[in-house]
Amino acid sequence: MKKNEFSRREFLGVGAAAAGATLVGTRTLPEVASLLAPRQSSAANRVRFGIVGVGMQGHGLLTESIKLPDVECAAACDLYDGRHILAREIVKPDLPVTRRYQTLLDDKNIDCIIAAVPDHWHRQIVIDALSAGKDVYCEKPLSHTPADGVAMVDAARKTDRIVQVGSQRVSSQILVKAREMIAQGMLGDLMLVEAVLGRNSPGGAWQYPPPPDLSPQTLDWDTWLGRAPKRPFDANVFARWRCWKEYGTGVAGDLLVHLVSGAIFLMDWKQPPRQAMSVGGIRRWKDGRNMPDVHAVLFYYGDLPVDMRLNLGTDMPETYRIQGSKGLLEVTGGAITCTPQSGKDTGPSYYANAMPRALRDAYQAEWRRQNEPKIGEAPMAEVISIRGPNMNDAKPHLWAFFEAVRSRKPVVEDITFGHNAALACHMANESYFRRSAVSWDDSTRTIKV
Repeated sequence: MKKNEFSRREFLGVGAAAAGATLVGTRTLPEVASLLAPRQSSAANRVRFGIVGVGMQGHGLLTESIKLPDVECAAACDLYDGRHILAREIVKPDLPVTRRYQTLLDDKNIDCIIAAVPDHWHRQIVIDALSAGKDVYCEKPLSHTPADGVAMVDAARKTDRIVQVGSQRVSSQILVKAREMIAQGMLGDLMLVEAVLGRNSPGGAWQYPPPPDLSPQTLDWDTWLGRAPKRPFDANVFARWRCWKEYGTGVAGDLLVHLVSGAIFLMDWKQPPRQAMSVGGIRRWKDGRNMPDVHAVLFYYGDLPVDMRLNLGTDMPETYRIQGSKGLLEVTGGAITCTPQSGKDTGPSYYANAMPRALRDAYQAEWRRQNEPKIGEAPMAEVISIRGPNMNDAKPHLWAFFEAVRSRKPVVEDITFGHNAALACHMANESYFRRSAVSWDDSTRTIKV
């Protein structure tokens, strides 16, 4: 049987098996259950990490990581002294803290690094950590520019170190099950992939309040700027760096990367998109930012069209819609809904209305004779619905990283996966600013117009 030839009975059989695997409750998928299974604690199992960046995302990663068995935070680094206090509040009062991330790399007792810093610092910290023999968990997006990503991939390939990028969807039980359903051919021939995500609040649009004590005395501003153009100290730039392309990648690097990473995992794509076309603008948050707050992108992954939309002015739950000739699969939050479709006419063609009455009546009568079910045997619409843990939960993703540090087994969201996801975001931004379609040239490893 070909992949897209699913009968109604087979569709329902697969659906029943899928539903039985991930019903709400304590049952988990085998892949995730093996990660979460308890084991005897020992010093040999312990992973000691250092964290670089204890900001909005970093403090959450730190809080979740130290809850995991046999995982210990050995030190924290941040350029803002207030986050030294925060790190010690989270971990312990005497946690070693520093402004210099190199101190963590020099510590032979630290196994790995969590890097949760602005995008423009990812390249330097990741490459330095790899050179120091550390495994790395790098927050999404992997890179600030395509060239940064290329350099990071090359550096990783020269080592045997683990690199995992921090878009937690790929460790979600819900996405694992949806991926299985797609691979089994339940949707038939794929037509279109669609994904949306939106926010409608100042906080969601990065209007973060800077710490009241932030100053050149409590923050190493010159180091924070790094390779970006020099400018006077600005507390809002420090807190809201995603708004400016000099430090971040905008809504593409913050939200689109989640949609792209989820889709890469669901669809098992091994390459970046072939082409990207963007529209958008600064529609609501006219606060001096130079990155759009509305961004819609059309990609071609091979010959499959992919439509992704981001909005910082309208709340929309993160949703994937995989559209196929045999059905529609929707994934949102902690739920999967799969609706089968026959692809057949449900009644006589309305084109027959353009025929004379005698011909029309004869056609409709014959159609009903051949297609209408017997009385009492009408088909009923059947929908597969599966619920499980929310795909935004970071704990399984962190656990996958620390287990890889122990076992040396590859992670799913490795350096290549992360690079391909980031490239989609860079292509989206490049298309937006150029107002034209762009493509990825693998031979030169650059974006082309």
